Amino acid sequence: MSKTSEPLILAIDQGTTNTKAVVVDAAGRIVARASAALEVAYPQPSWVEQDAEAIWASVVRVVEDALEGVSARPAAIGVSNQRESVVLWERSTGKALGPCVIWQCQRGRALVEQLKGAGVGGEVHQRTGLAIDPMFSAGKMRWLLDNIPGARRRAEQGEVCLGTIDSWVLFRLTGGALHACDMTNASRTLLFNLHTLDWDDDLLEIFGIPRRVLPVVRPSTGVFASTAACGPLPAGVPIAALIGDSHAALVGHAGFAPGAVKATYGTGSSVMTPVGAPLLSRRGLSTTIAWSRPEGVIYALEGNIYSTGATVQWLGKLFGWPDPPQTVTELAATCPDNEGVYLAPAFVGLGAPWWNPHARGMIYGLTLGSSAAHLARAALESIAYQVYDVFAAVQEEAGIPLTTLHADGGASANPLLMQFQADLVQCPVRVSTSTDVSALGAAYLAGLGVGVWNSTEELARLQRDEQLYTPAMPETQRSRLLAGWRDAIARVMDGDFQAAQMQE
Repeated sequence: MSKTSEPLILAIDQGTTNTKAVVVDAAGRIVARASAALEVAYPQPSWVEQDAEAIWASVVRVVEDALEGVSARPAAIGVSNQRESVVLWERSTGKALGPCVIWQCQRGRALVEQLKGAGVGGEVHQRTGLAIDPMFSAGKMRWLLDNIPGARRRAEQGEVCLGTIDSWVLFRLTGGALHACDMTNASRTLLFNLHTLDWDDDLLEIFGIPRRVLPVVRPSTGVFASTAACGPLPAGVPIAALIGDSHAALVGHAGFAPGAVKATYGTGSSVMTPVGAPLLSRRGLSTTIAWSRPEGVIYALEGNIYSTGATVQWLGKLFGWPDPPQTVTELAATCPDNEGVYLAPAFVGLGAPWWNPHARGMIYGLTLGSSAAHLARAALESIAYQVYDVFAAVQEEAGIPLTTLHADGGASANPLLMQFQADLVQCPVRVSTSTDVSALGAAYLAGLGVGVWNSTEELARLQRDEQLYTPAMPETQRSRLLAGWRDAIARVMDGDFQAAQMQE
């Protein structure tokens, strides 16, 4: 058994490509962890889904593995999760009635285009802080209700539940006792009003979602319910935090005050900074809820990028590399620069600050001298360019100097990428050496919810190990590289315009 400082917090981090569980002690140290990989399916072009029951099975497995060597019963559980992804399930049994439709999935695009044409985008943005886009949950929810046999009839009769991943995990952890989600996840659906802090009846009507099928919305921290006996978990453990993974990462970095900004490098990426009040962006950013407590709400500006780590995986699949991140890193390091090769990874469109779901990926600048190494470097650099675009927009909109970028996620362990990122944003990049920042954020909030910690100031004092990267690139080189990137993005956007004309 592990010797730990009690009490212990169990945090579950349910992501797109894996599910993790960590056990955190009162000093904020991870004393046990476990991880399980998940498969992602692509049944049609631009459709992305997962087996919802496999997601739940992975949660049970990692909790069991993480708790195996821990002597004490957890004082509380926190959950962080992949956002915008949705599940439909039977209320009486908890059985999923269809796939988990993943945040990247574009199957709600037809509805989104219809609503854009109807001119409701401005009103939706005003109420939710979001642009109408297929990434957000509402279009996926509508698709499930319209395409799963009997789903809409059963939804109207209260026989099924529809929700984001936090609500799915909570429902199963409690044995079906509670259908609820937190405000951060609700704020990513296009159905949640940032001003009333509740589901918006007008938006529910616009998107065709019955209120009774949705979860109750609660603050991110505070006791939601207690566990039912489930595998290694005893009954009665309080579930004291739910939060979207990107928001959890901001908490995990102790980014509690305006001026803090973090970038999470995962399958896609999120750049987020807390702000004092809801700001309606003019630069393609989302206004969202950073986290919430019973005593109040902290808002945030965020830019979402569809494809960052996914770009590296795509390139590895294209060339048949068994370990894409390692191979891309090794090949990219053999090139002193990209030699004019750019990869614009618009595989399922472009996210912030462009929000163009029709754009498609492009490699530009190839010559007879170009090699797989140049493509590897272009793929790696595309991650930093996209984060830079959002960082610049966030800084302009927030109106606060962003003096340090906090980084986490798998690709943040890549020194070449992080140095290139620091060179582009022209400020220090502080990289967490923990691979579990989102899980830590969920643990922090769960601990707040049961009194293990009493304030965010106390959380900020906990030790966090970081690696620092500082800008070193000459400005002439930086300007030249950014100009090439902007040219590549302009060509992608122009190509989309020309393709639309041809379809007409």
